[in-house]
Amino acid sequence: MEAAASPPSTAKDSHAPDSSPKPSKKNFVASLMEAAALRSPSFKEDTYFISHLKTSERRALKELKDKLMSAHGPASMWGIPLLGNADERADVVLLKFLRARDFRVHDALNMLLKCLNWRREFGADAVLEEDLGLKELEGAVAYMHGFDRCGHPVCYNAYGVFKDREMYDKVFGDDEKLNKFLRWRVQILERGIKLLHFKPGAVNSIIQVTDLKDMPKRELRAASNHILSLFQDNYPEMVARKIFINVPWYFSLLYSMFSPFLTQRTKSKFVISKEGNAAETLYKFIRPEYVPVQYGGLSRPGDSLAGPPKPASEFTVKGGEKVNIQIEGIEGGATITWDIVVGGWELDYSAEFVPNAEESYTIAVEKPRRMAADEAAIHNSFAAREAGKMVLSVDNSASRSRKVAAYRYVVRKSS
Repeated sequence: MEAAASPPSTAKDSHAPDSSPKPSKKNFVASLMEAAALRSPSFKEDTYFISHLKTSERRALKELKDKLMSAHGPASMWGIPLLGNADERADVVLLKFLRARDFRVHDALNMLLKCLNWRREFGADAVLEEDLGLKELEGAVAYMHGFDRCGHPVCYNAYGVFKDREMYDKVFGDDEKLNKFLRWRVQILERGIKLLHFKPGAVNSIIQVTDLKDMPKRELRAASNHILSLFQDNYPEMVARKIFINVPWYFSLLYSMFSPFLTQRTKSKFVISKEGNAAETLYKFIRPEYVPVQYGGLSRPGDSLAGPPKPASEFTVKGGEKVNIQIEGIEGGATITWDIVVGGWELDYSAEFVPNAEESYTIAVEKPRRMAADEAAIHNSFAAREAGKMVLSVDNSASRSRKVAAYRYVVRKSS
């Protein structure tokens, strides 16, 4: 049995001013995000149930199958036969191409045929087995990591490492290196697609999170255009949402550069988060135990090897507030291990053990200290010699900014 955690208690700083913060002028990125929200309606993912299709859409699906048989004959994609016996997985794949072309059968067929041809020439079905010699990019530049709240696999992208000229030249120094990188990037996406169900009502797309911090936009323009074109032409409707975090002021330039190549449906999938706001944005879509520690979550490299992560409890820390989390019922001889994180920290944190016995003294397990904005989640443990409770405190009384936070713990009794 675990010890019980009391709901986080809060204490208002008696010295905090009562007046609300004065409204400030919106910065450029905030205005851009608001404008993008107005322009792009929220994306609604297809269910792929045939019964949910309009009559014209069901007709288009049948027509696409007939035309594919005439133009190409039997074909398969991701190990799924697209023609022949009724297969709901095939319907999911074909509907992705139809949806990408607004159910215009001729356009969807051309897209599908080009994709089949590209997969054959590129060797996309075999790319998962290849060692492309880019191990240093694994887990840093592009990688699959965890799932969102709806079960979609999540792919993270971060290109800040290429601000280092030596690293940039090593990966993009010539056409051969660029092509190898593109092949590696396809390999990452194919790993994500392996996790999809291709069934109506199931998980049929991934989530993409792109970290724009320190991204050398000018140098990566060619690679970015290649990736964008390649994915949009050959992986239709494979992304349910595109989340951009640590968006810098020049995002408008990137957006204007890519915008002409994007469909309105693609733009509707965008979520834009300014610098320093990654955790709050990601928590809306991904549980904290699946968010990497570098983005204000609790997930560390290698955690998945131990099985599904222990769920975390989420809470918020308001401006001018101190939150105490009390984990009660800890027996003598037990060991408690905990993780705690606050998105964008910049507040004080401490932990203490309070024995039940009145004659015993409170033990300062972690002395109060100021946590920097970029610090990862705290991971610590304490062996209790006597019965009592653990109190984790986060003090945001010096700030007016609301912050998201999460914690989890395990208590192991002495054997």
